[in-house]
Amino acid sequence: WRLLPRPRLPTTRRSSISPPASAAELRARALRLLARREHSRAELGRKLSRYAESSEAIEVLLTELEKRKQLSDERFASERARWLSRKYGAARIRQDLKSKGVDREFIDRISSEGELERASGILKRKYREPATSREERAKRARFLQSRGFSFDVIRCLLSSREAG
Repeated sequence: WRLLPRPRLPTTRRSSISPPASAAELRARALRLLARREHSRAELGRKLSRYAESSEAIEVLLTELEKRKQLSDERFASERARWLSRKYGAARIRQDLKSKGVDREFIDRISSEGELERASGILKRKYREPATSREERAKRARFLQSRGFSFDVIRCLLSSREAG
């Protein structure tokens, strides 16, 4: 049996430029996105920009959603921080919120409170036994640093685990 090349069927490419959506369609799309999870104002605006006829239409919609309390940067920041705090430190959470376009005032509210306990839990899940050599301690310090924990927390945690 010889394998013959498959005949190529003409592919219809969907145009990347869709016709502009009406205000009602744009609002419905925004509400569908918000029903799945919280979004920041900047993130939702970026997602809707491909479908809107103008940036003014997006601004009007986002302002309306904020007035109706359906869109809130503060709520997004607190939910995102709560979700990320299971795996990351305060520095990494702040960086993530900044990349999502959250206002500086909400980012500054992220505290380092309870960071030592979170770092300890993460380290215990990843490594079962305490570090015995300097190289192992350095490896764990790099791991925690990549997760966004401060040097003071890392030093305190590794020195306390070394002692006990």
